[in-house]
Amino acid sequence: MSALEHNLSGEVRRRALLLDGYVPLANVHDEMMDSGGNVRPHWQDLVDSFASLGVPELERRFAAADRHLRDAGVFHRVYGSDGDERTWPLNHVPLVIDPAEWKKLEAGIAQRAELLEAVVADIYGEANLVRDGHLPAAVVAGSDDFLRPMVGLEPKGGHHLRVYAVDLGRGPDGNWWVLSDRTQAPSGMGYALENRIALSRSLPDIYRSMNVCRVAGFFQTLRDTLNELHERENARVCLLTPGPLNETYFEHAYLSRYLGFLLVEGADLVVRDSRLAVRTVEGAQPADVIWRRVDSDFIDPLELNPGSQLGVPGLVEAVRAGHATVVNSIGAGVLESRALMGFLPALCRQVLGEELALPNVATWWCGQERERSHVLENFNDLAIAPAFNTSSLGIFNGSPIIASDLDRADRKAVLDALKRRSVDFVGQEVVRLSTTPVWTGTGLEPRPCVVRAYAVRTPDGWSVMPGAFSRVSERLDERAVTMQQGGRAVDVWIPAEEETPQTTLLTEPDEVQITRRAGTLPSRAADNLFWLGRYMERAEASLRLIRAVAQRLSDRDDLDKRLIARLRGALVGLGAIKLEERQTLTSADLVAALYEAKQFGTAASLVRSARNAASGIRERLSPQAWRELTKLGAHLERRLPPTATDGDIIDAAEEALDLVAGFSGLSQENMNRLLGWRFLEMGRRIERASVTCSVVERFIRGEIIRGGLDVLLEFADSQISYRVRYATSAGRPAVLDMVTLDPSNPRSIAFQIGVIARTLAALPIQQADGLPTQEEKIAALLVAELATTAAVDVDAATIGWVRMQVMKLSDLLTSRFFVHGNVSVRG
Repeated sequence: MSALEHNLSGEVRRRALLLDGYVPLANVHDEMMDSGGNVRPHWQDLVDSFASLGVPELERRFAAADRHLRDAGVFHRVYGSDGDERTWPLNHVPLVIDPAEWKKLEAGIAQRAELLEAVVADIYGEANLVRDGHLPAAVVAGSDDFLRPMVGLEPKGGHHLRVYAVDLGRGPDGNWWVLSDRTQAPSGMGYALENRIALSRSLPDIYRSMNVCRVAGFFQTLRDTLNELHERENARVCLLTPGPLNETYFEHAYLSRYLGFLLVEGADLVVRDSRLAVRTVEGAQPADVIWRRVDSDFIDPLELNPGSQLGVPGLVEAVRAGHATVVNSIGAGVLESRALMGFLPALCRQVLGEELALPNVATWWCGQERERSHVLENFNDLAIAPAFNTSSLGIFNGSPIIASDLDRADRKAVLDALKRRSVDFVGQEVVRLSTTPVWTGTGLEPRPCVVRAYAVRTPDGWSVMPGAFSRVSERLDERAVTMQQGGRAVDVWIPAEEETPQTTLLTEPDEVQITRRAGTLPSRAADNLFWLGRYMERAEASLRLIRAVAQRLSDRDDLDKRLIARLRGALVGLGAIKLEERQTLTSADLVAALYEAKQFGTAASLVRSARNAASGIRERLSPQAWRELTKLGAHLERRLPPTATDGDIIDAAEEALDLVAGFSGLSQENMNRLLGWRFLEMGRRIERASVTCSVVERFIRGEIIRGGLDVLLEFADSQISYRVRYATSAGRPAVLDMVTLDPSNPRSIAFQIGVIARTLAALPIQQADGLPTQEEKIAALLVAELATTAAVDVDAATIGWVRMQVMKLSDLLTSRFFVHGNVSVRG
């Protein structure tokens, strides 16, 4: 056998091994294989490439994709779970769709988007469809997403829909069906982009050889479309997020950074005189385009849901006055109701004069007698779902239920509810979803999948992303797939018939306008950066004290109970341990001070608070910084066993301190010295000054206890510097000079005050009359006091006064930058 024949036979064997066990389900369309068991032509290159690489190389590459997602911090949240943040679950095998078939889908998606635009414009406009009997009034008014305050309000530019998404499933006959329309705040396109990046980097040769259509051009179109909606030249597009606890918050942060938009929460925005602005540390800055990821009903508590804490009071009035554009328009979610789906084929003929090219799954709204009878007669063969996306029956859980799967009690409950309030329900045909390959570790297996496609309105019509976000189920019998129920994400590849040009959202290098500003810093972001710095410093202080105690407990033969009492008091002052009458400390106390998440002031709780603050500014942190913070949190979740020794506690504290140092190093070396960094730095320095004052004050009040000065040197990480400077044991004046007054020691109180004063000078707090602000006066007073105080005169009263002034300065900064009163919005 020749070498060529040997290689070919080896590849054939690997191909057979790859497909061994891949058995398409009966009566289900398989994306990769036809009914004869042959690989479909547009899948051939992918299958052959996988076979030529072999299992070990595929595993290595798939691990690289997972590593990219992990390092990039890609996650989603699962509601109702413990520690609800989950690593993004990517299926490493893309879903390949034939390019000719995709062209038909594109046309169908564009037609459907145009139809829905016409329908929602009529619903909030002249209401001809309801008046002429083409659409029952209850289908519109019965939806919680129909918002009466928006009736008669024509959006700026004349279009309600700017971004549209549609969930597609392929039936056993090979035809695509619409499962649901997404017009409220379509999610997933950011994850689709990350899926693409992860796979194109791990499978670059296959990606290039298959000439996969690029998706960057679609995002460029999206960015340009939203930027063109500006009313004012100096305004920015804002991406409005519900906040870090939302299931897709990563996507919000990622898209804002990728597209150059400003990520904001409702509290970041303010409306004055019908004009919208962003609250920033430099004052209110104009904003007139909002890409919302908040449902319409929650977007304005003044005119819509008064209980909402996610929206912007007065936003509807700003839209009504023509000074703000919201994408998609407020109230567009009315198009998502399942009740509407059954009417769309007829509406398409009425409104567009065309047949609906991309039909939805057969739907019967039970608000009509004939349709209700059909549903009741065929109950066991249908899926039953809420007509308007909400239901008082908990068994729906946001998704249709298969009637034949119900037990007797649930069946009765659904039938009773359907007969009592039939307008609230629809019956739908049960579609068996097509299957696509997933990687099992040794080969491929089929799993059900759905596809979410995206389109954006342009001046020339609808532009459809040449790719999509797909989800696969972990189970073979799934008839609905969701990331909330254990699904995996899939990248969708469309092989191009012609060579695809590479597109980038970056400006051409020679056309870049030079700037050294980082852009707008919302007050909320500054607040989070400030407290991120404070929490991390306080966590470090707790860890240093825990280590100091553990080191002394390990030497029980020379244990000074008075020193332990002082150390206990210091830990109580930080909140690391509870206030009790006893003055002793045990190893169990230290384990609790490390790991007890419910006790504020422990290392674990402080790091959790730091991570919560950081999650609100995810788009402003580097992946490395977030990774260090995540590692630190994970380390403090691994509680030591009850048998842990003092040495184990020391090791755990030191490992945590190393991770804190890693995060601090990244913030010092990788962040530009702009406003964001200055607030992070201000928080760090204020907290370090305050905590150091607290510990020093506790140890110098009254009698100096043997070993107390050594604790201060250890806490301030100054033992080596002290030994180099003084060839003697710890003495009070020398130690206090180094820990409190020495401006060259980066751990001293004086050093922190100096940094605070310099940072204040770089913040936007200058007054119109040029006179120093109250904050600047306090900083100058502290600098002068510490510079003119002799070490022998440092006492507890002096240190207590310094700490009080530092906290007063912190309160003033908080009031100035993070708490807002009346805001003037400039046009």
